[in-house]
Amino acid sequence: MGFLRDVFYPSSSKWHSSENIFCAICSILRQPELINKNTYRKPGCKFSSSKVGYPLRVLFFGTDNFAVENLKILNHELKLGYILNRLDVVTSNKHKNCAVSKYSHLNGLNTLDWPLQRCPNEYDIGLVASFGHLIPERIINSFPHGMLNVHASLLPRWRGAAPIVHAIMNGDKETGVTIMRIKPKRFDIGDILAQSQITIGPHETNSEISNKLAIAGGRLLVSCLRDLHRYSNNAKPQSEVGITYAPKVTPSLGMVQWQEKNAESLYNLWRALFGVYHLTTSWHGTQVRLMDVHYCDDKDISGLDRPGKITFSKSSGMILVICADGGKIGFRKLGVTGKKPMSAMDFYNGYMSKRSADEWYFS
Repeated sequence: MGFLRDVFYPSSSKWHSSENIFCAICSILRQPELINKNTYRKPGCKFSSSKVGYPLRVLFFGTDNFAVENLKILNHELKLGYILNRLDVVTSNKHKNCAVSKYSHLNGLNTLDWPLQRCPNEYDIGLVASFGHLIPERIINSFPHGMLNVHASLLPRWRGAAPIVHAIMNGDKETGVTIMRIKPKRFDIGDILAQSQITIGPHETNSEISNKLAIAGGRLLVSCLRDLHRYSNNAKPQSEVGITYAPKVTPSLGMVQWQEKNAESLYNLWRALFGVYHLTTSWHGTQVRLMDVHYCDDKDISGLDRPGKITFSKSSGMILVICADGGKIGFRKLGVTGKKPMSAMDFYNGYMSKRSADEWYFS
């Protein structure tokens, strides 16, 4: 069954082309001489097709966990040796201990520091995933096949640094990945080679969606590399309709404005920032981190109470807070600055019980 994993990805609903299936089987059978030399060449062979010379020499640019998932899939292809025979990695020298650096070190991949001191003329193509730096035109043009980027949205929706955060925060029901050409001077404006769509579940968090998109992006990228000539020739400019932007997020985004946010939008904000930043609020001058969040869709405690009013529910073990629409959002864990996260009951016993119920407000 081993060869099936190289031919068919379990989470994908489509088989690779028959040519790529044949190449994968030849790889497993260790009979590379069967492969059509007009499409692939063996490592060390000087033969190159008139379209794309395989295997490719790749320079990968990335930093975080999203990039690592893409790099893992590329490293797997490197070991097979038919579409890649060189894979070096560029990481920012500001992120020496980033996820990509750690993975590269553990897996023996050669790394280069950003910014590059010279044009990387010994590579065929540059690949980018969650890198965060504008790449100069001279670097882009040094690759015979240019540079491709794995972007975590269905462009042109959510151009920018934080597409997953903004998609979840805005209540999107679907998103996806885009393989696009890198252009100089501006992010995320290049022609689109391929896209793949996924759904966003109502309770899925940033980390869950990010992992799904990273794997989908890596697989789609490999599909593009396997048939680079066709995908490149069929690349399309991005639509001018439906453009939205996803700027970099900061901790201030998690500061809750109870008078402005309804319960559903707060729950979406928590899902969007999960693993990135905490939701935060203030309890009589003390900053509080809000964790283990639950959306309550009933509004049975609205009445005359204003947004930010809190109660403790013994039955659910949650601190319940009234939001701008009268709806509630619940928290099973909270964190106070300088202390370990505590249960809702511990917060009630340690903080709420020491004040009159008239003072039970987050601000």
